[in-house]
Amino acid sequence: MKNTVVGVDNANSVKVAEKLNELLANYQIHYQNLRGLHWNIKGKNFFQLHVKFEEYYVDSQLKIDEIAERILTLAGVPLHTFTDYLEVSKIEVGKNISNDVEAVKLVVAGYNQLLELEREILNLSDDVDDEGTNSMMSDFISEQEKTLWMLNSWLG
Repeated sequence: MKNTVVGVDNANSVKVAEKLNELLANYQIHYQNLRGLHWNIKGKNFFQLHVKFEEYYVDSQLKIDEIAERILTLAGVPLHTFTDYLEVSKIEVGKNISNDVEAVKLVVAGYNQLLELEREILNLSDDVDDEGTNSMMSDFISEQEKTLWMLNSWLG
């Protein structure tokens, strides 16, 4: 049994890196959705949502980098083309959305998809003793659960 430089078994490392690449692809689509919503939002909630979507896409950008670097840490290769992202992601691409409720529903759906994947990765990383990935997923999950609660409260 051979291990990566961080002590995770190579075979297990490949499994985790594959799931992290799936998460990376979904995050990239989620990020681009947030950018588009930030640019195109209209209506009475413009000022509130314009700022909020920027906050979310900046946070997503940081997470994208963390995920890619974790893949590299596990001796994987992060996906890095939009073709790959679109093929792998399960998040709906939001196009020409300017309505506040429709925009927030798209963000909620994106976070729900991310949480589903993060929970899968949390369980997998726990099973293979990959504490670094496990800790990252745990942090992402607790933060996004609160975000989802707030967005759903906004939706009423």
